[in-house]
Amino acid sequence: MRSKIKFSIIAGIVLLFFVGLFVAYRLLFTAPQSQEEKVVFIVNRNQTETQILDKLKSQGLIRNEVAFKMVLFFKRKQIASGGYDVSKNMSAWQLASKLTASPDLKWVVIPEGFRKEQIGELLAKTFNWSNDELDKWNTVYTKMKIDYTEGTYFPDTYLIPVNENGLDMANRMTRNFDEQFAPYLSQFAEQNIKWTTGLKLASIIQREAAGKDDMPIIAGILWNRLNTGMNLEIDATVQYARGKTDTGWWAPVTTDDIKNIDSPYNTYENKGLPPFPICNPGLDAINAVLNPAETDCLYYLHDSNRQIHCAKTFEEHQANIEQYLKN
Repeated sequence: MRSKIKFSIIAGIVLLFFVGLFVAYRLLFTAPQSQEEKVVFIVNRNQTETQILDKLKSQGLIRNEVAFKMVLFFKRKQIASGGYDVSKNMSAWQLASKLTASPDLKWVVIPEGFRKEQIGELLAKTFNWSNDELDKWNTVYTKMKIDYTEGTYFPDTYLIPVNENGLDMANRMTRNFDEQFAPYLSQFAEQNIKWTTGLKLASIIQREAAGKDDMPIIAGILWNRLNTGMNLEIDATVQYARGKTDTGWWAPVTTDDIKNIDSPYNTYENKGLPPFPICNPGLDAINAVLNPAETDCLYYLHDSNRQIHCAKTFEEHQANIEQYLKN
């Protein structure tokens, strides 16, 4: 009799244990809802695990943050930044499998001052493009409209679907440019400056400046050179004409480069602006074109600390070279 009672107690405890496990599993690890509801879950760059778990809970994708953290622990994988196509009828295990796989959308950061070929290389690396797709980016996708050949692939942070093709990416960036640049169109018109001219100048300023603080002074100097009929004599335009070298796209120019590169982008040999922008500038450079510093300077250089020094005459410029670049 006692053995039967003891067995019944043990059996009851075991049953309660398994019932508890079942209830806990239902409450903590099953899908938040039975119906399919597709959403894109976005993991921001540099987002912490705690922030990701809070976001999953607030968007109704998991039942319990601690329980989902346990699932991730057993997965032994981390959630990468990006976008994921998920549904609210996924269990914790299904969701964890999805979020620890390759994202459906990837973040791409386009730095200010990249030329379109650099952007293409970055996209090719991120999305595993073939050489043919990269070549199309450089020679087809970015040459659909003459005024959008260069300078209009706006530097920004993009979240791009992994199945998007290069043409769609190019259009995505030029649409962003159109939106960002739209407020400046009237300002350029008020100053009787073609927007394409403004963009060329902004691209040069972007490449020549050590930071946004010296962009207005460089803008003022460039306007002075243009207004007095001087050649611009900008290294960055020669770098653009020369193209990629063993040390990258923007390696320092040499005297031979200046003398031997026969190109409308060689502003040492040709007056005026180059045919198109030389990079994709940010808003600070565009603002500088419209709001240049008032200066009598015609020359400038940066010292080893990237501090700018300007000069009114070539003799003063030579003195600056001796003082700041040869010591």
